[in-house]
Amino acid sequence: MSGAYMVRQLPPWFENVGKRVVKSPKVHVRDSGLLHALLGIPDEAALSGHPKLGASWEGFVIEQILAWAGERNAYFWATHSRAELDLMVPAKGQRWGFEIKYQDAPTITKSMRIAMQDLKLAKLWVVYPGPTGYPMDEQIECVSPAELGRVREALT
Repeated sequence: MSGAYMVRQLPPWFENVGKRVVKSPKVHVRDSGLLHALLGIPDEAALSGHPKLGASWEGFVIEQILAWAGERNAYFWATHSRAELDLMVPAKGQRWGFEIKYQDAPTITKSMRIAMQDLKLAKLWVVYPGPTGYPMDEQIECVSPAELGRVREALT
């Protein structure tokens, strides 16, 4: 299904950082409409209460980012102690992180702090479905999908 572009296998990022990291790929259905059909979700109202809403949002956002970031330089990162990063993109000699949250006002999590430190990220963007972004701290910024164009300019 990966070869038919129906699913994306996002490879794990691992290096010897002294932690046990997940080394199996993360799989997303590339077309959110297909995912919704497979899950029997007929409309937006049904989606809003579905347990896979977050996974659907994550897959959609990752596809939007990879459309310009390129799929050859895209990874996810996770440890066996449950720290994770949804997407890591190396560009311009640095590592850039993306965490995708379907929440009204995401906050910084312990997992984000661990990813920042362990992966030595230059910056971490939290993509959420809100209308405008806001700074979360010096290196972490919340952005809306409309603001991903600005992120693209920073990375390309």
